[in-house]
Amino acid sequence: MTLPKVMGIVNVTPDSFSDGGQFDSRASACSQAEALVASGADIIDIGGESTRPFADPVSESDELQRVIPAIQAIRSKFSISISIDTTKAEVARQALAAGADIINDISALRKDPAMIALVRETTVPVIIMHMQGTPGDMQLKPQYDDVVQDVIDFFKGRLQWLESQGVDLKRITLDPGIGFGKTLAHNLSILKHLDRLKKLDRPILLGHSRKRFIEDITGLPVEERDLPTAVVSALVAGADIDIIRVHDVASTRTALQMAEAIALAD
Repeated sequence: MTLPKVMGIVNVTPDSFSDGGQFDSRASACSQAEALVASGADIIDIGGESTRPFADPVSESDELQRVIPAIQAIRSKFSISISIDTTKAEVARQALAAGADIINDISALRKDPAMIALVRETTVPVIIMHMQGTPGDMQLKPQYDDVVQDVIDFFKGRLQWLESQGVDLKRITLDPGIGFGKTLAHNLSILKHLDRLKKLDRPILLGHSRKRFIEDITGLPVEERDLPTAVVSALVAGADIDIIRVHDVASTRTALQMAEAIALAD
């Protein structure tokens, strides 16, 4: 059993669903990154635009003012991999120049036509996510014939397009987009059938941390969802997931240690 890498989240936004406003300064973002590194994070994901349901878009200039100082501060202190969570090519470009190593685009390079040119110019890893609709409307009435197959078909199409654009598919990681245009039943089906996604032969990132589907099951408010997040992390560890994106790295690390110990037992 190979444990997934753990990606710790630093949202430098005033309105993210879980930690909005907590890390929206250079000092607080760096302090949070330090805590995540100490807890065992392998990657730090920096985002400057909330993608919670019904979130308003953020201007390029505002997003740059949020993420670039945070990336510079974190890079000045740590050698850890940094990913920039953005759909804007210019934000990604400046983030890479500031020290980021990975592009994490929830629109799967669909929102900004300039993003594909940046991807071609660079050699950095790229994460693409499945989302039905946009953050502004994705949770209004999501519908699928077969959510797992629909997500697979979406990724097949994106991978074919990326290959036609001259992008080495070895750079691409797939994120099925838990909570992005999905009901509780859709999210659970994806979590149950991650093995089907692995047949696409690309690394898989799972971002389930503190999401609304946990409240739908447990009734827990967002600030109390780290335990069920860690439980899900442990349960999916055996599905050969490559990256788990979470707010609380320590609890997920502990859960993964337990999952590994059980898997390796006689």
